Amino acid sequence: MKAVTLKNITKTYDKGKVLAVDDVTLQIDRGELFGLIGPDGAGKTSVFRILTTVLLADKGSASVDGFDVVKDYQSIRRRIGYMPGKFSLYQDLTVKENLGFFATLFGTTIEENYALIKDIYEQIEPFKNRRAGKLSGGMKQKLALCCALIHKPEVLFLDEPTTGVDAVSRREFWEMLKRLKQQGITILVSTPYMDEAVLCERIALMQNGKIMSVNTPQHIIATYPVPLYAVKSGNIYKLLNDLRKSELVESSFAFGEYLHVTLKNNDAAGAGNLRNHIAAQGHTNIEVSVMAPTIEDSFIRLTNKKQGSFAQA
Repeated sequence: MKAVTLKNITKTYDKGKVLAVDDVTLQIDRGELFGLIGPDGAGKTSVFRILTTVLLADKGSASVDGFDVVKDYQSIRRRIGYMPGKFSLYQDLTVKENLGFFATLFGTTIEENYALIKDIYEQIEPFKNRRAGKLSGGMKQKLALCCALIHKPEVLFLDEPTTGVDAVSRREFWEMLKRLKQQGITILVSTPYMDEAVLCERIALMQNGKIMSVNTPQHIIATYPVPLYAVKSGNIYKLLNDLRKSELVESSFAFGEYLHVTLKNNDAAGAGNLRNHIAAQGHTNIEVSVMAPTIEDSFIRLTNKKQGSFAQA
């Protein structure tokens, strides 16, 4: 039995005018660390709300831990932990009071499941008497995770848990998730950060309510179908405009100090032809090299493929 199953789930808003989730079918294994990856508005939060029984789908069916999200919503709520994207704990309660409150809601105590949250709670224990509203972003994140875990859930839903926190807190958070997975908990994480995708065992790339690809991050990267070039010159802005107008170029996107470029003709002379073409446009200090694609490169290509074109944006 799968930990999570969605079958042809569709959700609209504004009396059907806004399509948020478009015929999504997905299965997640028990004990898996799974990532739902996509930008704001992709439909990630709607999927999470349906699975956590706080939102009804228009069409389709879904189950969590073998229980139907409509018929068995009470059983699901007892078996899951849910950390929404927005900090939703009681701001006027202290760290210890928030944790005790959520333990009581689920008929347990902090002591009973302390082993599960110990590594996380020890980091915020020095602030246990501080009001939650006065915590830093990283500390709020850790408190919210403790509250979601205090009843030892079978499945843990984390909706964009690292949005708005610093890079160190993000890294620490993912380390905590790896340790939690060792406890046998199924973990679903949604995130707009493509660099976090590689930290999951499997991912679903989502855009405009649709799932574009489901696989391991490594497989998605390995199946990038064409050579990808990292390109720069002395005038990167002019280079971007010139490449987007070029008949040689299929796509060109800015990534930091480089452009990531694919060509319409992918023969062995691609790099040399691209360099010569750029030089003919009057550019200097030219760099052209073949590079390994990232999840973000794969996401952009899949998005353009779904749209039926490789429109350069």
